[in-house]
Amino acid sequence: MSFPAACPEIPVSDLAAALDWYRTRLAFTIDWSDEALGLAGVSRGASRMFLSNTAYRAHLGNAPPLVLWLNLNGRAEVDALHAEWSERGVAIDGPPRAEPWKLYEFFAADPDGNRFRVFYDFAWEER
Repeated sequence: MSFPAACPEIPVSDLAAALDWYRTRLAFTIDWSDEALGLAGVSRGASRMFLSNTAYRAHLGNAPPLVLWLNLNGRAEVDALHAEWSERGVAIDGPPRAEPWKLYEFFAADPDGNRFRVFYDFAWEER
């Protein structure tokens, strides 16, 4: 059995505002949106995500914040995304850094407190 890429559901307080923020700040494409349903799909490259408002997820009980791990293909990609999101005004915890646990990473946050852990796993380079 081969599992497909996961598509996380990101809890947001205001779907329209979140869609605008994900489009203008994170450069995601809005694939579709149903305001009455309270759910939308966004994508960037091979990454697909769903944004859901409070009413849509009321029966599920999921709420912000959550942490999304974005595994990039190298330090240069991490640096480039950090620079892009910094220029777009995304809240970022600081510059990318190499951690003792062998991740080169930085954290960013959306207005609902959901966090993106953007990283490159460099452990294989040291084997």
